[in-house]
Amino acid sequence: MRYFVDRRENPKGKSLGNRQRFVKRARNRIKEVVDRSLKDRSIKDLSTGETITIPTKGIEEPKFFNDGRTGKKDRVFPGNKEFIPGDTIPRPEGGGGKGQGKEASEDGEGQDDFSFTLTRDEFLDLFFEDLELPDMVKKSLTDVKNFQTKHAGYRTSGTTSNISLVRTMRQSLGRRTALKRPKKEELDQVEEEIKELEAKSRLGAKQKARLEELRALHEKMLRKRAVVGFIDPIDVRYHAFEKVPQPNSKAVMFCLMDVSGSMGEREKDLAKRFFLLLHLFLDRRYEYTEIVFIRHTHVASEVDEETFFYGRESGGTVVSRALDEMKKVQRERYPTDIWNIYGAQVSDGDNTSGDSGNCISLLNNDILPFVQYYTYIEVVDENEMEIVRNGEGGSSLWKAYRQVREGWPLFKMGKIAQAGDIYGVFRELFAKDLKGAS
Repeated sequence: MRYFVDRRENPKGKSLGNRQRFVKRARNRIKEVVDRSLKDRSIKDLSTGETITIPTKGIEEPKFFNDGRTGKKDRVFPGNKEFIPGDTIPRPEGGGGKGQGKEASEDGEGQDDFSFTLTRDEFLDLFFEDLELPDMVKKSLTDVKNFQTKHAGYRTSGTTSNISLVRTMRQSLGRRTALKRPKKEELDQVEEEIKELEAKSRLGAKQKARLEELRALHEKMLRKRAVVGFIDPIDVRYHAFEKVPQPNSKAVMFCLMDVSGSMGEREKDLAKRFFLLLHLFLDRRYEYTEIVFIRHTHVASEVDEETFFYGRESGGTVVSRALDEMKKVQRERYPTDIWNIYGAQVSDGDNTSGDSGNCISLLNNDILPFVQYYTYIEVVDENEMEIVRNGEGGSSLWKAYRQVREGWPLFKMGKIAQAGDIYGVFRELFAKDLKGAS
């Protein structure tokens, strides 16, 4: 998560509430510009920073000035019923109210924009900040790298900075009470009574005996207080801390890409763009996430990253082979009680006749019961934008997967026809509120 720091000076009139509202407006405008700029960027460009420009309109704090001609003084009080956040107040006609030297346009609004450069990390953080892998709940203590320091009681030794004053004073009070150390108030009372008796010119026999008794008691009390100190080394207690291992959320993402003959260069390019974006997302947001790459034609196999993105093998199409390979790898290496399992599949929807039924069976019986989330992206022709808008149309595989979607809320689907569609579909599929594409 990125933090915006308001480094402006804090003159009179800029309360904490005003400054927080300014930071919120600036953050929202930057996020809007980042999301909008992604539509025209390639995946390669996504790994670099970006110079973005946001208009000053909407992020400036409102200012009111006295009108020197009329002497009227306008003030805005909180709780007014006339304005709501986002309302604009038109500038006075005739050039009044320009503010601090900025020129107004013909419609009365300023034209100055605010430009700055985001680094690659800042840009990616802003883009991915409201996305997540859904339902990541399984945690494991294996391969623990993170520890959290927690309080673990008290001990009799330690460093000075870890002394617990409260616990030390409690120990001291208990020891003084047990050893009957005279209190200061008791000592003062005896001394006061001795002074009163010594101040008298004549003392009776009882008073003389009382004075001697008090003096003996006073001496005893002083000796007792000297022997039983207020604070003793055995009273001192130190805070104890220990490092507690933090369980990690381990996740694996299965990437299934159709590279059969029906997938042309355009379709493959779009599929690779989607998986590159997914790769960036996982790399940026999650530390303990593994990725399994599976390419398939009429056969399927697990491959390394280089082969997945740049391999040139092609062939017929049997989609169920990729699901079979995912099932096999998951059973061999990723037990469901430890790993959060995710799947992302991209295809043009072309499949061997009769194989879509196998896909439905594999998803319903062998894959979806054990995964946290599964997405299917279908690459359609550029001229079939209407299909993209109409969620009911699509290939035979799309129609088969619609049956699966009816029974599994964790199964989401989306369509892309051109590069500009990828970002919107990606954000819908991995939004925190789990709003999937229809």
